[in-house]
Amino acid sequence: MDPLFRLTDIHFAYPGRPPVLAGVELTIRPGERIAVHGANGSGKSTLLQLMVGLLRPAAGTLFAFGAPRRVEHDFHAVRRRAGLVFQDADDQLFCPTVAEDIAFGPRNLGQSPTQARATVERTLARLGLEHLHDRVTHRLSGGERRLVALAAVLAMAPEVLLLDEPTNALDEPTRARLLQILTDLDQTLVLVSHDTPLRQTLATHHYRLAQGRLEAG
Repeated sequence: MDPLFRLTDIHFAYPGRPPVLAGVELTIRPGERIAVHGANGSGKSTLLQLMVGLLRPAAGTLFAFGAPRRVEHDFHAVRRRAGLVFQDADDQLFCPTVAEDIAFGPRNLGQSPTQARATVERTLARLGLEHLHDRVTHRLSGGERRLVALAAVLAMAPEVLLLDEPTNALDEPTRARLLQILTDLDQTLVLVSHDTPLRQTLATHHYRLAQGRLEAG
């Protein structure tokens, strides 16, 4: 099968700092579940942001969904097909209520208000979060916000789901619920996590990011 993403010799550095990525190679094919781990500051979150065009590599090539992606316009189509769930849900949720946050992406994809409402209801039911429909987002617990951020991305029906430390700071019941949700998904996954049991349960391929490069393991 043709890869969904192919990253070749990717280099990246933040201004005034040593390189974070120095020759990353990664190919992701449909149905794969990729886990990436590594030390804090090793570039794991940077890698995910590069894949959806929130950052740009200093060198290297990035193919996504069959085409090279270089400039902002190229990534519009990528973001419709690959959804990034940020490590901090507060970076992702900005509408007054849960329903509005989840409807935001579908509305931007061209759904009518009626279609978006149906998408919200379907997504919340799929995740068992119907009780949060009318809740004020900023009054949710940290775990609830994490689940709503995931729902907001899933409402856009991405082919690839990119997850940045999804279980960070979750209590055990919420972690178990999130794990069950992710296990039941059929999307291709790229998971960045320090949570070894989570990686072992979800992933089919494991990589370690160290010294700017990915290595199997």
